[in-house]
Amino acid sequence: MTTGLNLIGQALSIYDSQLRLVLCNLRFQEMFDLPDELVQPGALFRDTIHFLASRGEYGNASDVEEMVSQRVEQALAFEPHYMERTRPNGQVISVEGAPLPTGGWVTVYTDITRTKQAEDMLRARSEELSEQLLNRAEELSASNRKLAATITALEEAKRQLTEIEARTRMTTEMMPAHIAHLDGDARYDYSNRRLSAVMPGRPSEILGLHISQALGAAAYERVKPHLEKAYGGQVSVFEFTEDQDQRRIRVSFTPDGTGGVYVMSVDITEETQARVALQQTRRREMAAQMTSGLAHDFSNLLTIILGMQAKLAKMNLSDEAAELVVATQQTARRGGQLLNRIADMTGNRTPQPQATDIRALLEDLRILASPSLPRGMGFSVVNTLPDKPLMLDPGMVQDALLNLVLNARDACGTSGQITISAHAIGRIWAEITVSDTGPGFSAEALQNALNPFFTTKGSDGSGLGLPMVYDTVKLAGGDLQLRNTPSGASVILRLPYRPAPPAQSGLVLLVEDQDELRSQFRDMLVDLGCAVIEATSVEEAMTLTGDIGDISMVLSDIRLQGDETGLDLIHRLQNAIPCILMTSLPYSDPLHRQALTLAPVLHKPFTQAQLSALIRTEAA
Repeated sequence: MTTGLNLIGQALSIYDSQLRLVLCNLRFQEMFDLPDELVQPGALFRDTIHFLASRGEYGNASDVEEMVSQRVEQALAFEPHYMERTRPNGQVISVEGAPLPTGGWVTVYTDITRTKQAEDMLRARSEELSEQLLNRAEELSASNRKLAATITALEEAKRQLTEIEARTRMTTEMMPAHIAHLDGDARYDYSNRRLSAVMPGRPSEILGLHISQALGAAAYERVKPHLEKAYGGQVSVFEFTEDQDQRRIRVSFTPDGTGGVYVMSVDITEETQARVALQQTRRREMAAQMTSGLAHDFSNLLTIILGMQAKLAKMNLSDEAAELVVATQQTARRGGQLLNRIADMTGNRTPQPQATDIRALLEDLRILASPSLPRGMGFSVVNTLPDKPLMLDPGMVQDALLNLVLNARDACGTSGQITISAHAIGRIWAEITVSDTGPGFSAEALQNALNPFFTTKGSDGSGLGLPMVYDTVKLAGGDLQLRNTPSGASVILRLPYRPAPPAQSGLVLLVEDQDELRSQFRDMLVDLGCAVIEATSVEEAMTLTGDIGDISMVLSDIRLQGDETGLDLIHRLQNAIPCILMTSLPYSDPLHRQALTLAPVLHKPFTQAQLSALIRTEAA
């Protein structure tokens, strides 16, 4: 476009709504003899006017600053205008300005010196030089034609700029991120209106608002140091946990080079959950590699010790020696139990999420735990989670909670109160807390209780209970916290909140790129009373979801035709439709592990009964 504008005989400049230069042609610099810094994108209109006024471009001005302020004020009105003026060098130019739809304007400067001379000559010698009059008229006509061509070119440039802006806005509004620009006063002068999607509860229309008004006081205090860093000229990328529903947000502040800051904010909660689960799996693999060989050798040594002690027990030993043999045998057996706990902790524990009724799970836990509690100890369950099934591994969650209840019992002694409370944090987390009225955690326990083999129970504890609970929660992509309360202690389990697929049968989108498998899965779904539509790639699936609005569930393979996977399909659907993934990849494959953090996964081959259990419909 710049090359094309340089071919135009007129000078041209385009300024945006902030009075910053967007584009100009070479003729603009040549006509006014401007220095290079005033013809670079971002150059301020005020600086250009000041330069011209100081050189006497607008006549002798008694107060240059006042003249500059007046012209900037007129420019901000964005009114169409046309004027003609004579420059100090005698050149006569016409100035025509047209506003742009988004603010700012396009201005064309035309040298009409010859045209004016022709007009003066015509008036002075119209009777004497009729033939010259005709020539000048022809020149004037040619000038008009050139001017008309210039206007046409400007209209085309204006149209292209409008189209570019529309395409840019459409692209940014389709992105799953909030993209915006802050001016020098930290007020929004551009936004793709996605702030409320990334941070629910915030407004979508934020143009003109200060960033503190849009984000709220608490969130603004967290981003303020990074924003100040960006205004200082440094790029700042950081993450923080938003207070309202504990979403994890990644923010990028990038200086624009002219005093403002570009902003991009992304909700990375699911990415964080996946990252936590993957990190925990890698830690467990490393622990398994380190301990498997040691456990094997140690198990052999314990077997030898127990065998030798058994032979000693059969000998005619003194009572004191016999007691030592029994004590040695008990210690060796306890070592064997410890090896089993280590194997449980480092073994291949793969979460198997399924539709889980939390109320029923907690009621079963109450029934299981109550007989092991002393008569003087109270036990209550408070559940305010929505009355709908969640995708959890019920066995692993129940084992973890039972472990915590028994730990609370040991802390309370013969009396006290144990409470399990469950509630949702937005639609991001399901939080379950086990509280007791015991003495609370010591400072050492708060720091080390999640480390394997740390125990405050002496020889009665293995130090693996809380680490196994921590391992369970991390494998699910969640987190665990230990706290002291005014009345005792609390252990808080935070698990990803993932509602189960809808109970009723309906229209299912089946995404599978192998014909034979797709036919087999279609038959299964039809037998379960579901209507089925089919796709072989993510693009086909997205087209169908756009054309058909009543799809109740998606069943998709992880590996598909094209470059995108079933995981990409889930991200593109943005939780609008419940999804189930299926795969033949081993659990050790990174795609399989990441899939478990996003949706329930069926491992191929699977039966119709397994599929039925997962979508909670009965086989026909």
